[in-house]
Parts: sequence; structure tokens; C-alpha cells
Amino acid sequence: MLEYNLPRYLPSAEELPDSDETPVDNELQELIPGLLKAILLILWSERMDWLFAIDMGIYYHPDKPPIVPDGFLSLGVERFYDEELRPSYVLWDENVVPIFVLEVVSQNYRKEYTTKLDEYEALGVLYYVIYSSRRRRKPHLEVHKLVNGKYELQEGNPVWLPEIGLGIGCERGNYCGVTREWMYWYDEQGQRYLTPAEQVKQETLRAQQEALRAQQEALRAQQEALRAQQESQRAQQEALRAQQESQRADVAEQRVQQLAKQLRALGIDPDI
Repeated sequence: MLEYNLPRYLPSAEELPDSDETPVDNELQELIPGLLKAILLILWSERMDWLFAIDMGIYYHPDKPPIVPDGFLSLGVERFYDEELRPSYVLWDENVVPIFVLEVVSQNYRKEYTTKLDEYEALGVLYYVIYSSRRRRKPHLEVHKLVNGKYELQEGNPVWLPEIGLGIGCERGNYCGVTREWMYWYDEQGQRYLTPAEQVKQETLRAQQEALRAQQEALRAQQEALRAQQESQRAQQEALRAQQESQRADVAEQRVQQLAKQLRALGIDPDI
């Protein structure tokens, strides 16, 4: 971690400038970290011990300008101070160095691979991640891990970050209506976590499938009820036919008895 001699008086976050007044060079510098934060807000919705900040100044010395990464993640800090939220990230107040810093390379090169790498290394940031979609011969994503005070480039896409419990990587997808390569969080098996829009779409599809299954079950129940009704009608018809046959048999028996009686009256034995 960066060592420095602090003066006796240390200003608070409210007393320090909350921006370096440097505009972003490209929308991606806001959208990419914004997407990562949006996914975290769902993944870690129950956790209150983390902060993912976008374009927020990190103050490491009151007499020096802040370092302002495109995005950074700190663990073990309060997610919210109060309803005003954090104007900046002050190390002597937080006492926690960000564990993850992201820089998105724009058209105007800002020394992401040189000066900033040295700064984050000196600050003690465990993971320094650089993304540049303009690179042709080298990977768009570089993940540097601090090992014995020096950054070591990690291989793979995605790269598993065990201290965070997430993987970081990039692939083509759609966010804010734009289809291109985006950065995402991944699980340990390399499966990408869904964006909020994808989760809504997935839940909508699941709800539609559940509704369809419910309709199919209702239709099957109606068909079963109809079959049962038809079986009942057939049973009633069979009972009616049996009753009619019994009645016809009774009528025939009565006619036989009457005929036998008439024959006996004439002196004829019907049994011979």
C-alpha cells in the first residue's frame, strides 16, 4: 500500500472537491462500469458491506489531487453513509483500499498501461483491470493482480477473482440497446451473470411459461371433467337401456302369464 506522511489536520470528504472536473472521453467510460455496478446491485442486494463507485475521486493525501478511475470496488466498507451518499472516497476515513479498479481506455490515451498502473500498484489495489476495445493484436481485457507488491498479468477470459468471489471478463452482448462487447461478472464455472434487463426478460419468460403451463393444466382438467361427464352420461344411458330391457322382459312375462291363463281357461295346459 502507498505510504505517505499525513498532516495533523485531515479534511473530510465533504471538504474535498468531489470531482477532478475532467469530462469522460467516451460513453463507454460510464456505461461499462455502470453495467458492472447494475449487476452487482442485484447479485449483492442483501449485502451492505461494499461500494462500487463510478468516476469518483480516491483521496490518498489531503495535499494531492485524487486518483479518479472509471470505476472501483471496495469491500468491507459501508455501502451508504447517509442519504447524501459519498462525494468522494477518502482513504483516511474509509481505512480500506479499493480491491478492484477499472480503467476503460478511450480515444485519448490516459496512460492506463503506464503511469496509472504504477499509481494503483503503489496504492495497493489488488486488482487493476484495463479494458480497450480498440486493441487489435492484444487482448481487449487485461487483469493485473498485485503479487508481492508488483502487478502480474492474469491469463484468461473471464478471470476468476477469489478475494471478491466473482470473475471478470468480456463478451458480446446487448446493453442499453447497443450490441457490442461488454464487460460482465462471472461465476466460478465461467457462467456469465445476467444484466438487469436480461433478468427481467428471463423472469417475464418464466412467468409466461408458468401461465402457459397453468392454462394447459386447466385445459387438461376441463378435458378430464368432460370425459368424466361423458362417462357418466354413458353410464346413465346403459342404466336406462338396462331398465328398458327389464321393463320389456316384465311386459313379455306378463303377456306369457296372461296367455297361459287364457289357455287354462280353455282347458289347455300351456306347460304340455
